[in-house]
Order: sequence, then structure tokens, then C-alpha cells
Amino acid sequence: MRIIILCLIIFDVLHATTIASCHALDKNPNILFICVDDLKPALGCYGDKLARTPNIDRLAARGIRFQHAYCNQAVCAASRYSLMFGTRSSSSGIYNFGVDLRTSVPQAVSMPQFFKNHGYHTASVGKVFHVGHGNYDDELSWSIPPVHDKMVEYLDPANSAGGKLTREEAHFTNATGVKIGDLPMGHAWEKQNVPDNAYADGRSTELMIKLLQNYSASNQPFFLAFGLMKPHLPLTCPQKYWDMHDPDNFPLPTIVTPPEFAPVIAAKKNGEMTNYAPLTEELLQAEATQRKIMHAYYACVSYIDAQIGKVLAELDRLKLTESTIIVLWSDHGWHLGDHGYWTKHTNYEQATHIPLLIVAPGVTVPGSVTTHLAESVDLYPTLAELSGVGNPQGAQSIDGLSLVPVLKNPAHIIDDHVYHCFPHGGKLGRAIRTARYRLVEWKAIGGNPDTAEFELYDFETDPLESRNLASIHPEIVKQMLQILQRYPEASLPAKNKLKQ
Repeated sequence: MRIIILCLIIFDVLHATTIASCHALDKNPNILFICVDDLKPALGCYGDKLARTPNIDRLAARGIRFQHAYCNQAVCAASRYSLMFGTRSSSSGIYNFGVDLRTSVPQAVSMPQFFKNHGYHTASVGKVFHVGHGNYDDELSWSIPPVHDKMVEYLDPANSAGGKLTREEAHFTNATGVKIGDLPMGHAWEKQNVPDNAYADGRSTELMIKLLQNYSASNQPFFLAFGLMKPHLPLTCPQKYWDMHDPDNFPLPTIVTPPEFAPVIAAKKNGEMTNYAPLTEELLQAEATQRKIMHAYYACVSYIDAQIGKVLAELDRLKLTESTIIVLWSDHGWHLGDHGYWTKHTNYEQATHIPLLIVAPGVTVPGSVTTHLAESVDLYPTLAELSGVGNPQGAQSIDGLSLVPVLKNPAHIIDDHVYHCFPHGGKLGRAIRTARYRLVEWKAIGGNPDTAEFELYDFETDPLESRNLASIHPEIVKQMLQILQRYPEASLPAKNKLKQ
């Protein structure tokens, strides 16, 4: 509770100072941007019958649901940079942890910074930018210091080797002076009979409600980013959310091997999972383990759904709903045992497909659904247009397209594909996803095109990506490659290390 009390004091002082120093503005729409970590479309509104997500489902009923939205890279830091700066990782060169876009492009302007520059009060609670693994928050984006809580948290000391610093906690706290490989592993899941605010996302929710109450008394529009950390590992949440689900109901994956004929470079290991006790590659193949992970994952999704419900209820109570654009977005999807994979870090559908909901009062039709393809970089220009404050501005490449025409008419077509990528083994897999196909080109950045290996998947005939068709349908590869070749060669990886 000390963290949240301190945060409230900081906010009250800084917010009062900021409001007093600003002129009252014409009422632009407020923006509530909900970022969820590692959330695949395991939601009732996306047709998942095992999900227990009534609050997110009600949010979908208020606005438009994008059936086919994709991240630009299925890893936290790079994905969130793409979202916040509107630039793909292959444009910025930021593919991995520990690098900073502002060092490469000092005059870059993030999405919240853009709104701050146009008279908005901007604030961040929870995980919005990736903090950890050598990354830090972006202070220039916010009117007041961003508020973070524990990314790795256990209530039972037995789950953290007697309360010791664990490997993943060291990563997420940017611990120095320790050899992380020598630290103990924390447990992959935990359930405790505790209130919601015993864990970080519950505390962040209480702070969010306090911020909304402060904003309700102000004439200044706000850009408020609400970052929920679950269902990121470790899968820890109150017991009552576990009780909502029966693990025997979860279907086990039907395809547990990599796609047939897929290049070796496209495969992944499960290192993120096996960095938590008691998991090993062998144990991940056991049915009981798979059901336990699925149970824990869906429980954590129900937990964050409840937190979102509390914030939306307060938005309604304060009568801010009709003046607030609401976005729900996830940084990437999550493998749940399909192809033998867990977590993210691939170019496949389960890692790249994300939920995206937008409620724009007076623009979106309640309960509408679109099959239009969207990617994370589209949100910066979309919100800029919706707010009426102009086009995105910054020295970085602005790669996205405004989705406003689709918000107004879900059948409208702006483009017929999205782009994403993932680095592995010294090569970059650049991908084009259309309504029917995904093509992935694997080669070294700047390398000879003749060295490229390809993957091609047909979602009309093979939605589970069980077989690479690249050698079987070279004519389709050629057509898809023509789309990919419209994009410039990817940037080399940025070398600038972040400094605290």
C-alpha cells in the first residue's frame, strides 16, 4: 500500500501544479489507452467460449472490434516502441532489449508526447513502455512521472525461493551487480485467497480510479495509459479467478510440432517458460502441466478483465464516457502449446494476432466488427485524427495508417495486408499477412535475396499453420513477395545501449 499512497501524493501535487499552469482548452476527446501484456484474443467477444471476460466483452459491445489486428513484432519492448512511436522495428532498428529509439532519433515524438504537446495532460500507470531487461520508461512522454509496480510478485515466499531475488525479478528491475543465471527461479504460477489489490494490477487499478476522479474536475483533456501486466509470466492472481475455470475443459493443442517443411530458423525454444520453476522442456509436454498453464493463463485474463471493469465503471460514474476514446490493445499474442511452443517470440499467428477494441463516441457504431487488417503502428495516426489535433509529428518514420475510415464504416478498405517481423539466429523474418496468406522471408538484413528462405501459410485451408506451402505454391510466394518488396530493406539492429 505504500507504493499507491506515495503515487497518489505525487499525482495530487504535480497534477494541481500542471492544471494551474495551463490555459483551459477547447474540449478535445479524452483518451484512455488500455495496454495488456501477453494477451491473445482469449476473450468472449472473440468467440472464446472458455474465457470469462464480461467486462471486456461489454467494452467490445460499445465500439468496434478488429477481428484481424496484429503486432509489429512479438516481443514486449519492440512491440511497445512500435505502438508508442508509430514506427516498425524494421524502420527503427529496435528488435531487442536494451536499446533506446531516442538515442538513434533524438527528435522522435511519442504518441503521448504528441498529445502532451497539444495541450493534453498525459499520465501512465502500470506497464506501458517496457521497463526491464535494460529498458527504462520514456519520461518525455508524460506530464507527471510514470508509475510502475512489481512486474514479478509472489505472496507466498515458497514461490520465490524463500523471498529471494529471482531471475525474472532481476531482469524486470534492471538489477545490477548480480549474475542472473546464478539466481533462483521463481514459480510459474501462484494462487492466493487475497483481494485484487494484493497484486500489482489491482493496485494500479485503484490508482487509475483516483486519476480519473482528479481528471473529472479539470477542463484539460487527458491521455491516460493503463498498463496491465497479467497474463504475463509469472501467472499469479487471486484464487477466485482460478475458481472461474475448470482445467479439464481446456482442449490440448492438436499440433505439437513445428509446421511441416518450415525452415529451422523459424523455430523457437521455450526459454521464457523454463526460466520459471518447475518447468522444463520435458515437463511442458505433460498433459497435467499444459492444463495447469492454460488454467493459470485464463485465470489471469479474468483477473485483468475485472480490473478493466472497475475502471470503466468509474469512467461511467464520472460521466466521462461520452467524452473519452477508449482503446484496448495487447502487445502481442501467446502460444499455448501449439507447435510445441509457449509464450511469444515467433512470426506465427498465435504470437502475432492481438485483440484490438476501439470506442470512439460519435464515430464507432456500438457492437460493430471489422475484418479489416490492422497493425499496432496504425494507432498513433488513428488517435491523432480522432482527436482533431493534426497529423503525427516526429523525426522518426511514421509507418501506420489512420483507421478512422474503418471506424466509421467497418467494410471500408484502406489496405489489404499488414507487416510484421521477428529476428532469429542472425536473420530477420519479415512477414506479410493478408486476409488469406502469410509469407515470411528469412534472410540476413542486407543479404543477397537468393539466400532467403520462405514460409507460406494458407489460412483458408490451414488455419493452424501446420504446413509450409512455399515450395508447393511458388506463384503465390511471388505474388506475396511483390508486396513485401514495396517495403525498404530493414534497418540494421540499433547498437545504442540505454542508460538509466
